[in-house]
Formats: sequence, structure tokens, C-alpha cells
Amino acid sequence: MTTSARGALRAALDSRRLVVAPGVFDGLSAHLAKRTGQVAAYMTGAGVAASGFGLPDLGLVCQTEMAERARMLTEVLGDVPLIADADTGYGAPINVVRTVRLYESAGVAAIQLEDQAFPKRCGHLPDKEVVDAAVFEQTLAAALDARIDDDLLIVARTDARAPLGLDAAIERAHRYAAAGADIIFIEAPQGTDEIERIARDVEAPLLLNLVAGGLTPLQSAARLQELGYAVAIHPGDALVRAAFAMLEAYCELNGASAADFMPSTPADFFNLVGIAEWAAVDQRVAGLGASTWA
Repeated sequence: MTTSARGALRAALDSRRLVVAPGVFDGLSAHLAKRTGQVAAYMTGAGVAASGFGLPDLGLVCQTEMAERARMLTEVLGDVPLIADADTGYGAPINVVRTVRLYESAGVAAIQLEDQAFPKRCGHLPDKEVVDAAVFEQTLAAALDARIDDDLLIVARTDARAPLGLDAAIERAHRYAAAGADIIFIEAPQGTDEIERIARDVEAPLLLNLVAGGLTPLQSAARLQELGYAVAIHPGDALVRAAFAMLEAYCELNGASAADFMPSTPADFFNLVGIAEWAAVDQRVAGLGASTWA
């Protein structure tokens, strides 16, 4: 059974109007997105990990934790469509089936799946790895088979730009669109020329991720509309500004300098929630000189 939020997102895409979706990660951010009249919202995995669990975006938050966060957000957002990050689908195709069922039951309007190797990491951090395109096509097949409501959109994200180059990322985009993905998301294009080439070469509804301090130059909504992008997500804007305000408030209480802590890049932000400590844990448990995620 479809929902009004799913219908609204589908209608917006069919109208060829750019959908601008700010990041939401907790009840307060979802309420504010709704009250300010946003046409859609994006459940940011990085934001949920940081704000909900005090963790960096390294695949440490599990399937059920993310699905429950999605359920809470959709309850708050009501008719505002939620595009929800589901990382790699949390396992093999059979795990992807359960992920899609949980997210669909939670009421999301779109579910985003990516082709990174697990454990994944933030798309604007270095040293990412991707699975073979054929492996991710199995993920997509499982997701498409699992959904009950055809108005639940499947977003296929490829992180191939960083490790394999833009040509490989565009090739994967073509494959994922042919496999049935509703929206294609090439993560972290590096330069305005790459943003324009993706819009020119990929014949599918496109999503662009705009992260302040990230690898992709920020673009105006008007320019993205002109290029033909379908969705622009801004996952970190509210989260980072909230973090700035909290740092200033806490530092005022004990006389510390907020400038010593202010992040300017995604890596800086994740340092605030323990990425260095988790890197040390990873190296220790993976073996001397080894690492599972970097």
C-alpha cells in the first residue's frame, strides 16, 4: 500500500522539478524540516551515526537501528517524503531483502543503497573500496524484488569515482539504471565539469550529494535544475551548524576556545565523534599493520 509521502516524491520527480532534501537525523531536525516547509528530507547515515549513537560514519550502526530511526523520522515528517540511507543493505542479498522490508514498513519514500565494500565509510573520506558491479546488481535485484509498493523508490549509489575514476562510475550508473534503479547517485564528483558530464551522459533521474567542505563543489538549486538533476541532498548542513552552536555553548561555560574544535571538512567532523579512536581499535583487532576500512 502506497503512502501520500511516496506519492508526493514520485509526483515531484515526474514533474521534473528539482527536489531539495535537507538532512534529518533526529526528532528535532525532522520537526524543523516539516515546519519550515521542506518538500522532502534525507535521512543521513552519517548524521544518525553521529547524533544518535556517537559514532563516525564507518558502518558501525546496524540495520535495525537505522530502520527504527527511519520509522521515527517518518512519523514526525508525516506527508514529507523521506529518502533514507541504507548503506550497503547490511549484508548479502537476503539481508537486503529484510532491509527493504524494514524500511518500507517504516514508511520511507525512497531507500538508498550503495556499492561500497563493507564496512562502508563516508563518501567524502579517502580510501573507499567498491564491490564488483555484478555483486551490486544482485543487491539491486534483491531490493526490487523485496519491495511491495512500486512507489517506494530505489536509489542506487556508486562510490566508484574515487577508487576507479569517473568513467567507471558512469559505466556503473548505466548498469544500475538498466537493472531497474529509480534514481542514480554518483557520489563525490570532483569538479563542476564532472557534475555537468554526469548530467549529460547518464540518462536516468540523478541525485547529487552536496557536502560543505567535501569533494564536490557546491551548486545552486537553479544550476542543478538547469542541468536536469532530479534530487539534491544536503545531509550535513543542519548537523554541522548544530554542532558549531553546541561547541560554542559548551566552550562558553568553561572558557575554552571553540575555534580549537570547529570542523571544516567531513574528516574533521568525524574526529569529534571518535574516528581516530575507532581507527586504533580497527588496527588492533584486524592485525598489525592491517585495517578493515582504510
